[in-house]
Amino acid sequence: MKTSIEVAGNVKAALARRGVTQATAAAELEMSRVAFSRRVTGKVPFDVAELEALSVILRVPYRSLVEVQEEA
Repeated sequence: MKTSIEVAGNVKAALARRGVTQATAAAELEMSRVAFSRRVTGKVPFDVAELEALSVILRVPYRSLVEVQEEA
């Protein structure tokens, strides 16, 4: 699976666990909802600074957002 899609899934899961909407997260990152949506769907990869900010916003470890499964 593509890394950007796996990272997007991690972000979606963290948002759901914390009860944070995509609109709220987008506003916190100072980006449009459309731009955030593109990242959450894996169409555009998150950059490191965005993931670092999300880890603070969501109060989760950075590694939980970037962890991907290795292919066998």
